[in-house]
Amino acid sequence: MSDLKRPDPRGPNKMGVMPVGKLLFSMALPMIIAMLVQACYNVVDSIYVSRISESSVTALSLAFPIQNLMIGFATGVGVGVNSLLSKSLGEGNRERGNQYAGNGIFMMVVSIMLFVLVGLFLVRPFYEMQSEVRETVESGTTYAWICTVFSAGIFVEILGERLLQATGRTFYTMITQGTGAILNIILDPILIFGYFGLPAMGIAGAATATVIGQWVAAGLAIYFNLKKNEDVHLKLANLLPRKEILLPMLGVGIPSVIMMGIGAVMNFSINQILQGFTETATGVFGVYYKLQSFFCMPIFGMNNAAISIIAYNYGARKPKRITGTLKVGCCAALCVMILGTLSFELIPHVLLSAFHPSEQFMTIGCRALRIIGVHFPVAAICIVLGSSFPALGNGLYSTITSLCRQLLVLLPVAYLMSLSGNLDNVWLAFPIAEVMSLTVTVILFTRVYRKKIKPLYQDQNG
Repeated sequence: MSDLKRPDPRGPNKMGVMPVGKLLFSMALPMIIAMLVQACYNVVDSIYVSRISESSVTALSLAFPIQNLMIGFATGVGVGVNSLLSKSLGEGNRERGNQYAGNGIFMMVVSIMLFVLVGLFLVRPFYEMQSEVRETVESGTTYAWICTVFSAGIFVEILGERLLQATGRTFYTMITQGTGAILNIILDPILIFGYFGLPAMGIAGAATATVIGQWVAAGLAIYFNLKKNEDVHLKLANLLPRKEILLPMLGVGIPSVIMMGIGAVMNFSINQILQGFTETATGVFGVYYKLQSFFCMPIFGMNNAAISIIAYNYGARKPKRITGTLKVGCCAALCVMILGTLSFELIPHVLLSAFHPSEQFMTIGCRALRIIGVHFPVAAICIVLGSSFPALGNGLYSTITSLCRQLLVLLPVAYLMSLSGNLDNVWLAFPIAEVMSLTVTVILFTRVYRKKIKPLYQDQNG
């Protein structure tokens, strides 16, 4: 038997034998907890910044496309490594998995260098394109400059967490993400308002707290991979780019980058549409994104676990475990998103009151949350079914669904609705786009099922 595919002396991997419901929740729970803490940080960050001024809240909202794109690059590299590393482990090919991990580090370094350049040369022009309010431009430029120039932490953190997720060690990802976010929450008021004798840094303090939290989380991710991740052994030779390793990894990862890039373009464009009504609407849009993360983050955490489970069992040729994971995931996601819809419909004023809103902000915000919140259950199905695309090597399908949701439908509809002069009509574009996305997702999933999953059942029965 080949050394590369020799049975693991430690016994079977839990991703191939543990009941799928128990496996999914045991792997997802640490990531869900960590992401909820991260969502809490996102909201707390905006709450503290709202005490500076409403323009500062808008500045954070306008920074979202850059941050979204940065996380997109980090996640794209991570998804490519996660999916292919899990698949290699399912096939019993650990050496190939180590090669994917090593080339992932190479791509991470390239991405870090790119965003340092963005921070140095493009941040101010980016803000000057979006706002004529001097306070918004200056504070936003400061915030985004710090986050991009010192972005190495978020890239190392995300890649390190994906290596842990790919091998089923999600408990350690909870520690890395949770520690970084909690530290961020603690440092925010200290650095923003200047407690304990430190100078008050304002919005620069919020960015500094963010970067410190990311770097600490990155350090923990490195430690856990070196000391606790026995399935991944990094060698210097594996860091050198190799065509046969990079191309399949990029094939899975680039669609994820494009998806987040699409999200960045969507946010930028929606901000421009909303600025045509009032800058307050732009701030409301940013706060909406922070609030909806409380409900989306748990599903994303579950999706990260599902991608590893599906990819592993695809490599191990176990179709029942693939479909079982998707069924459990859909049920759980629906429950979470129905709770989100109820919260947005019944208590929007309570959710917004923490952000020190003006009367205009509260009026616009309540109507926006009630209109947008109706599409959450539809989004739940889209997100879970979409996890099968990168896991089964069809990352392009993720790009297609994201295009339909955020560019091909959302932006044209939002623009056309804005011509009515009624801001409420712009918010309607979100549920309309999500329904179209569900239609496309179901069509593409049916295609993936027939080509990738159904043949595995036929092989078992044949």
